[in-house]
Amino acid sequence: MASDEVRVRIATDDDIVAARQEGRRLSAGLGFSSTDLTLIATAISEVARNIRVFAGEGQVQIKRLNEGGREGIVVVARDKGPGIVDLERAMQDGYSTRGSFGLGLPGARRLMDDFQIRSKPGRGVTVTMKKWPLGRV
Repeated sequence: MASDEVRVRIATDDDIVAARQEGRRLSAGLGFSSTDLTLIATAISEVARNIRVFAGEGQVQIKRLNEGGREGIVVVARDKGPGIVDLERAMQDGYSTRGSFGLGLPGARRLMDDFQIRSKPGRGVTVTMKKWPLGRV
């Protein structure tokens, strides 16, 4: 494998596509199934699109994860945008501030094995997601 970590700056829609592709590439090297590759790429798209829409720019870091002898992938999406004032509400299915279906963050949480979000209003959002091959958690 060429690298165990990649960082993609998110500022344009093309960057969202690049982050998806890098997530697929790194995950494929870890033996994820084609189904899991799709889930990972979709979750990356959701968090990267939130960066683009709400913060304007940020970064997605994708790296190989080794915890307790298990190998997987971790995705960390960061921005320095306005943050999320009400995280609990933002994580509810159907909640949207822009007239969409409100599936972004809750959808990404369902697609991955572990999902954490931190937000400081006025200082940005950090989403950390983990996935293990074959759903091993």
